[in-house]
Amino acid sequence: MINRLIKEIKTKEAPIVVGLDPMLKFIPSHILKEGFDRYGENLKGAAEAIFLFNQKIVDAVYDLIPAVKPQIAMYEQFGIPGMEAFERTVKYCKEKGLVVIGDIKRGDIGSTSEAYAVGHLGKVTIGNNSFYGFDEDFVTVNPYLGTDGVKPFMDICATEKKGIFVLVKTSNPSSGEFQDRLVDNRPLYELVGEQVAKWGEELMGDSYSYVGAVVGATYPEQGKVLRKIMPKTFILVPGYGAQGGKGADLVHFFNDDGLGAIINSSRGIIAAYKQEKYQKFKEANFFEASRAAVLDMKEDIKQALENR
Repeated sequence: MINRLIKEIKTKEAPIVVGLDPMLKFIPSHILKEGFDRYGENLKGAAEAIFLFNQKIVDAVYDLIPAVKPQIAMYEQFGIPGMEAFERTVKYCKEKGLVVIGDIKRGDIGSTSEAYAVGHLGKVTIGNNSFYGFDEDFVTVNPYLGTDGVKPFMDICATEKKGIFVLVKTSNPSSGEFQDRLVDNRPLYELVGEQVAKWGEELMGDSYSYVGAVVGATYPEQGKVLRKIMPKTFILVPGYGAQGGKGADLVHFFNDDGLGAIINSSRGIIAAYKQEKYQKFKEANFFEASRAAVLDMKEDIKQALENR
């Protein structure tokens, strides 16, 4: 799957992933009304509106981008109907030819970690049959429990030819409370990065590993160091746009081949119509604002890479 992701990035000339992190406040009133008219002003109605919103966004941008990243918490808050919307979103994106990164941030041990891996990346066996659960192409994984928590995901990845992105240095302001702590006179995130690189050596694609890393755009200097520590690791970079990251901050996340990183923007794209820059599209054409935001992001990153 890492080979396919790289191929899609090259074909579309866009190292971009759109975060499908819908919140009701992002969803235009006419889309909410459509969901509520079908199922009522309840969990099922809200979940329907979320899927309809996602569908419009995906239809507007799928030809421009290689991948999407639905954040599962935004769906879980609506209970079972929300999880059904998550599943429908994953399936719809794959039908459109997109690589799907499930942002699940799971981390546990033993059979529990294996169950998470099977549910999101692999197949569950029932009697004489096997079935995919959510069937994402990649998922995000929390490494806090060490190899016991990560290895079950790696085993499924080896079987299914899929991938993971391991949290190394996250984009949130308080990430340093733990991730920047010195261990043997080095920040913890560097040690995690080294371990990710070691795990990755066990699962190599043609040029990059199935084991990727998450490093926030809001920490470009740390990203520069981690790029050197993890030369064969593809880096998922959240924090572009709404969290303050911009193209000029991102050049060190890429290798000299122009690859090695994929940049995520969530609300900066899916809620672009709320920004002053894209207000001309108005709420009714929110998806056109999202397309314009993707095109602007694509150009920003392209210019930054050309000028580095």
